[in-house]
Amino acid sequence: MQEISRLFDILTQYAERYPEQEIALSCKRDGAWKNFSPAEYLSISNNISYALIHLGIQPGEKVGIIATNRPEWNMLDMAIMQVGAISVPVYPTISENDYRYIINHSDMRLVFVEGVEVMNKIKAIQPDSPNLSWIYTFMDRGEFPYLDQLIEMGSQHQDPDALQARRDAVKPEDCSTIMYTSGTTGCPKGVMLSHYNIVSQILNLRHTPAKWSKRAFSFLPLCHAYERMLVFLYQHLGMSVFYAQNLGTIAENLKEVCPTMMSAVPRVLEKFYDKIWSSSKNLPSMQKKIFRWAIRLGERYKIQDSERSFIYNCKHHIADKLVYSKIRKAIGGNFDIVVSGAASIQPRLASFFSAIGMPVYEGYGATETSPVIAVSCRDKYGREAGTVGFALPGVEIRISEEGELLCRGHNVMMGYYKDEEQTRRVIDADGWFHTGDMGKINELGQVMITGRLKSLFKTSFGKYVNPQMIEEKFCESPFIENMLVVGENQKFAAAIIQPDFEVLKGWCASHQVPFVDNASVIKDEVVLKRFQEEVAKYNAELGETEKIKKFHLVPEQWTQKNNILTPTLKVKRHVAQKIYQAEIEQLFK
Repeated sequence: MQEISRLFDILTQYAERYPEQEIALSCKRDGAWKNFSPAEYLSISNNISYALIHLGIQPGEKVGIIATNRPEWNMLDMAIMQVGAISVPVYPTISENDYRYIINHSDMRLVFVEGVEVMNKIKAIQPDSPNLSWIYTFMDRGEFPYLDQLIEMGSQHQDPDALQARRDAVKPEDCSTIMYTSGTTGCPKGVMLSHYNIVSQILNLRHTPAKWSKRAFSFLPLCHAYERMLVFLYQHLGMSVFYAQNLGTIAENLKEVCPTMMSAVPRVLEKFYDKIWSSSKNLPSMQKKIFRWAIRLGERYKIQDSERSFIYNCKHHIADKLVYSKIRKAIGGNFDIVVSGAASIQPRLASFFSAIGMPVYEGYGATETSPVIAVSCRDKYGREAGTVGFALPGVEIRISEEGELLCRGHNVMMGYYKDEEQTRRVIDADGWFHTGDMGKINELGQVMITGRLKSLFKTSFGKYVNPQMIEEKFCESPFIENMLVVGENQKFAAAIIQPDFEVLKGWCASHQVPFVDNASVIKDEVVLKRFQEEVAKYNAELGETEKIKKFHLVPEQWTQKNNILTPTLKVKRHVAQKIYQAEIEQLFK
């Protein structure tokens, strides 16, 4: 069978490669899982393509998708690309101004929108967007045409020859998508990725999952390059893709789906760990002691078989029988791989999840690199806590004199849409993409990420501070949900801390501290003393320049909705610094 060279080749080859597969895509609706077979996936996607051709969408024109994860997202994505148009995924959580910028900057002709709130924002923007000819909703909302009508239009205007001609005209080096970055700094930039960029990733990663792994679970946004590429990979491997209802139902959905593979970000895995740990608090004394012994044992797990002693393996066997097996059953897991990306995971958590049967494979990259630069693999030393594995085959990496990680290869983007100057800033004359991340390559060739180059700051004493390293260390505390380290041109480092209020509420209940609301509890002297103890604990592991000398607790939850977190739950430093400017100034008075 001919190998894929364009992303939509995955769609047409799915049923032929995996005739035994009954479910391609699934989501939960009205209390039941709604499944789509490979044949249904292909048929609906083709009908959408026929409709797009009938509407007059031309090759190279931009079509937007603003929606949460759902099977129709994939159908639209494939349908858009196989008519030679360019798919523009957009987060459904951004502001009206961001929508206006992206729609106009991308010259979007048609957009699919999910939800009333997003629909109203796009409706308000339409008069200011001369290129936007059509707005489609996912269900009948009484104002715009909707997806079922488009699918019916396609079924009434089927033209297989015209569609095949469109498909044949698409070359691997053509732009398949423009993905607008929602990073931690600056305005969104339109990253142009070719079919070749992403297909190369899929072909390099297809041997990573085990052949028996056939059920994938997805909850990270498809708008993010990381999750989108993985979902392409799942489809290429004939895996069923099950979408979570929302972030709040992940635990419930995991039990129902019993996946063999999923992706996550470190913050989600940290939450999993915290819930596992806290689940033992009401156990009888001896059971609690055994449970927490097993947890601590898991944190010392060595991923390389040869590095675990006979004694450790005996203890691990006992812990698995008594504790780990029950944890796996509780989360419905039969995991081959859990991919962690978007930020570095604490080594002890990578060890713990691997110990309990959820092997963590770390990946590293950026939207501009399609996205993978380096990733864990099954080779010897290919998976090691504290590293992101080896560079992907065909991807060169090196560390600059400033300590920045650079990469070159098939994964590097075509460029930023309508921004040649910015493209030249990040891709030099020799083709090296400058990631902006600080990194190391150890003696085994494993890649280690140590922080963001632009996040580094100097104190007034001329000492460099790596805030991300400090934040990651402090966020190991169950009391700390998020943290922003500041102190540029100041005498010391300080921090804005967003507590984990669920943990704090439980602590207050057991220490007879009243918890009326977030705003009042963070001013309580007993609570402040407890946080001071926590800060002192982690300061002890840091150098003098890195120690947090002052901190301020804030009552707000940091979320995507208030624009402080990215979709992968990283703190937008410039946004947080602006919001808490007064509090930061007070810390240094």
